[in-house]
Amino acid sequence: MMLKLTSKIIVWAICIFALAFIARPVFFYVYVYYNDVKKVSVANPKTTNDASKLNETKVDSIVAIPENKAAAIQQIAALIQRAAEYKQTITIAGAQHSMGGHTIYPNAIVLNMRGFRYVQYDSSQQILWTGSGTLWSEIIPYLDKLGKSVSVMQSNNSFSVGGSISVNCHGWQPDASPIASTVVSFRLITADGKLTTCSRTENKELFALVLGGYGLFGVITDVALKVVDNKMYTTQQYIIKSSDYVKEFNKYVSANPSIGLAYGRININPNHFMEEAILSTYQSNSSAPLKSVQENALKTFRRCVFRGSANSEYGKNLRWTIEKASTKLMNGRNFSRNQLSNEGVETFQNHDTAYTDILHEYFIPTHQVAAFIDSLKKIIPTYQVDLLNITLRNVKKDHDAFLAYANEEVFGFVMLFNQAKNPSSETAMRALTQRLVDVAIKLNGTYYLPYRLHATKQQMHLAYPKANAFFALKKKYDPNEIFKNKFYEAYQ
Repeated sequence: MMLKLTSKIIVWAICIFALAFIARPVFFYVYVYYNDVKKVSVANPKTTNDASKLNETKVDSIVAIPENKAAAIQQIAALIQRAAEYKQTITIAGAQHSMGGHTIYPNAIVLNMRGFRYVQYDSSQQILWTGSGTLWSEIIPYLDKLGKSVSVMQSNNSFSVGGSISVNCHGWQPDASPIASTVVSFRLITADGKLTTCSRTENKELFALVLGGYGLFGVITDVALKVVDNKMYTTQQYIIKSSDYVKEFNKYVSANPSIGLAYGRININPNHFMEEAILSTYQSNSSAPLKSVQENALKTFRRCVFRGSANSEYGKNLRWTIEKASTKLMNGRNFSRNQLSNEGVETFQNHDTAYTDILHEYFIPTHQVAAFIDSLKKIIPTYQVDLLNITLRNVKKDHDAFLAYANEEVFGFVMLFNQAKNPSSETAMRALTQRLVDVAIKLNGTYYLPYRLHATKQQMHLAYPKANAFFALKKKYDPNEIFKNKFYEAYQ
């Protein structure tokens, strides 16, 4: 009798423990879900801001550019003429996902290019013509119906084409250079109000300057881009040691030409900080039927898992446990290239108005990746910052942009931090950024310029030795400095 009673107690104890083990994460994510309320602030028509939400600036006016090509070009040329006559400044904005005031200048005329959007596919040359205000979220469904896909773009679809070219974005396509390599040509309205075609053979110096030129040389109206075939990919994920990342990448990606997309994610949970990584690969599978673009069914759950890691050690540890476990569920699943590209930043972005999410990116030569990871392990915990994510993406040498960040094959470390909107948090982030920029430069790497302007002018010029020539050419093409922004003001 006593034995049976003891057995029942043990069974009940196990059940209670199991329920408690399951209940805590369930209650945690229910709490995250119901507290994840999107707060919409009232926009001030006399100010503008960017994705950092730390750059609210009073401007002269915000001018919406129309979709009609002829009308848009005429309006932009007239505004440039007016700015030259009255000594005004112009800045150019798209989706405004930069974070350092790159689309902003005090008392400037802001050209909102979002209205200037169109897509037109030339099947004879496999080239897509598109307005600079078009979002990738508008392009992907269009190409999907034609069996085509974007060649190189960011991992999210929320950005404008003009913005992506102005920052010379890169993607997660292995063995690929930045987006500049896919630009056939573009049309630009220069500081003298003229519509100019730029390519590798026509106005080639201006072509190189505008790719990654941050809107300082004129207004991009439309772009001709190379596209590729849409394909089906089979997923395979590997849990690896972060210190072995390059070796494992070479084994599973570089040695396999059928891998069409690949990226890595390093763990940022406090338990075993940055010791592991998940390498995700997507291998071409011609036997799988092509799927059309569709909404991700797990979008809400994925958001809860991600946002639950903000300011929570428990949330970070739980998220990494879930991500590691989910590799077994992901392996062998098939997705189209367009499905994988068609996700917006809205899935993960911050809704808490007291905080903002801040991006960093550092481009590290292949042979220095392990050294940079080791430095991050030691440095980041010494600062009062909340790291949410680190992903790694392979980028080949850039042969096109004047102000190139990939001067050889590099791995981009994309880092996302959750930052409180107060002076002490900004001070801590500035100090961390400068420390990490120093490390990147020491390893012959660079850092990405579209984010907060925390690097010193000296650091920027060390990371980009052609910066002096870049700013000198800016004054050659725009002697009256009609096109200005906070980035130019900080580093010229």
